[in-house]
Amino acid sequence: MEQLESISGYTFDDAELNGSHDILLPCLLAVLDERGGKGTRVMDLGCGNGAVTELLHRRGHSVVGVDPSETGIRYARQKYPHLQIDRGSAYDAMEKYGQFDFVVSLEVVEHLYNPRKFAATVHSLLKPGGTAIISTPYHGYWKNLTMAVTGRLDHHFTALWDHGHIKFWSYKTLRQLLEEAGLHDVEFHRVGRIPPLAKSMLAVARK
Repeated sequence: MEQLESISGYTFDDAELNGSHDILLPCLLAVLDERGGKGTRVMDLGCGNGAVTELLHRRGHSVVGVDPSETGIRYARQKYPHLQIDRGSAYDAMEKYGQFDFVVSLEVVEHLYNPRKFAATVHSLLKPGGTAIISTPYHGYWKNLTMAVTGRLDHHFTALWDHGHIKFWSYKTLRQLLEEAGLHDVEFHRVGRIPPLAKSMLAVARK
């Protein structure tokens, strides 16, 4: 529980989708449809306020959501009482949930002090042949250069945001993280803006 308390400071104001979901969800849903269709079992790891968990449920998936945020889980349980949404973290033992066709984790890995433990958890939650879909803010040469030239680095790196971003991933480093955990066939999709200045990227990898 000590680990859970140390990472649970991220708070929510409601149980609704937000602007980042407008960018992430079309790609996420396309990958889910392409690789499994409806009715698959999905873990929403870092489910926040449960809004994405509910969307996946309404699209016919069997979904479990887990998140360390006390406020996120409270809002999720109030608005979506029919869902299985538990308070916990990617650092916890997850054997009780069994294995899933998909593990979805949106905008989580950039907040974690121990991303290798997160990646190991993702691997353990997947069935053989299952797919991980992990999103995080995109970083590449042209985007980083543009932010430097336009004075946007302070805004982007969120140093004054409590419980904000502490890891800044590239294709190379995120691929290495996932492959070290035993995932393979890693591919990337950039979303938001034109590709060189994309807001986020989704890594799709298979167990």
